[in-house]
Amino acid sequence: MHNKIGFIGLGLIGGSIAKAIRQYFPDYEIVAFDKNRETLALATQESLIHVAATSIDNNFKDCSFIYLCAPVAYNTAYLKQVQGFMHSGCILTDVGSVKTNIHEEVKALGLEDYFIGGHPMAGSEKSGYVNSKAMLIENAYYVLTPSAKVPQEKVKRYREFTEALKAIPVVLDYREHDHITGTISHLPHIIASSLVNFVKDTDTEDEMMKQLAAGGFKDITRIASSSPAMWQHICLKNRENISGILGEYIAALQRAKETVDRADEQGLYDLFDNSRNYRNSIPESSAGPIKKAFAVYCDIIDEAGGIAAIATILASNSLNIKNIGIVHNREFEEGVLRIEFYDGVSSSKAADLLQKFRYIVYER
Repeated sequence: MHNKIGFIGLGLIGGSIAKAIRQYFPDYEIVAFDKNRETLALATQESLIHVAATSIDNNFKDCSFIYLCAPVAYNTAYLKQVQGFMHSGCILTDVGSVKTNIHEEVKALGLEDYFIGGHPMAGSEKSGYVNSKAMLIENAYYVLTPSAKVPQEKVKRYREFTEALKAIPVVLDYREHDHITGTISHLPHIIASSLVNFVKDTDTEDEMMKQLAAGGFKDITRIASSSPAMWQHICLKNRENISGILGEYIAALQRAKETVDRADEQGLYDLFDNSRNYRNSIPESSAGPIKKAFAVYCDIIDEAGGIAAIATILASNSLNIKNIGIVHNREFEEGVLRIEFYDGVSSSKAADLLQKFRYIVYER
């Protein structure tokens, strides 16, 4: 069977999936539509796609898969445009982090025989095709949410295809998916953003909170730097789930406040002990919905050229540094210098390399 894959949207996620397909299935035909003509031109120049479609037209006929990779708010609108290109062997999917809205629209349009929702739990603080890479979904959970009427043969085919792209498929009901991601992804982003805004609004006139807030505070609120437009769309599309989860979390915060108010020694110990034990039990082996930071900390002497020496060692061994800087607030961190990398392999190699040069290194 001739395999042709269609992409509606070729940004960070769509581009990364397309690059993974090109890497592992070099003979597959890829056709893509994107509103950004520069994106299509670059993808064509890189020989990623065979056809750069300027509209959703007959180029999408006879596709084995059609991926909807536009922002969550727009994917449902594209359903009607691809409806005419469905055939018995086609799998229609999306990559959005909210599923209920698109599943309801699929049902209303009679597309359940074709649709399996998809959510690769991978991403970056950077967006757009230029930041896409084949390894983005490697070893990342990839949630599949089959519609009620889609044949099991298609679910099996999509699952096997996802595994072939080196991701880890997980099949969930779309409603369960939205509740889970609402709790472990959407809620943390709201908490981080609210916490940053709380510090901003209650800071001293000389912004002493801001000055001292680096280190641990900046790490736990890192996700507040994500795209405002994307999270606006997500919160609007998953509004009911997020509202309910926020209510439960506010109640949990109230219970924590009451524990503090009572000076409940055992209650306070249990609060921190239970959270520590549960967090330490979370596996590190695969990516979750919030992108992990790959950082190495090391001790250096305060002398001219200290950071430059480390940067030279890493660069001479082809290790790309994402960020580097002195940690001034080390209340929650070990090490004077924090070096962040783009992936875990680079982070581990850097740690081994610096130890060989007699640096004291701390990995997280």
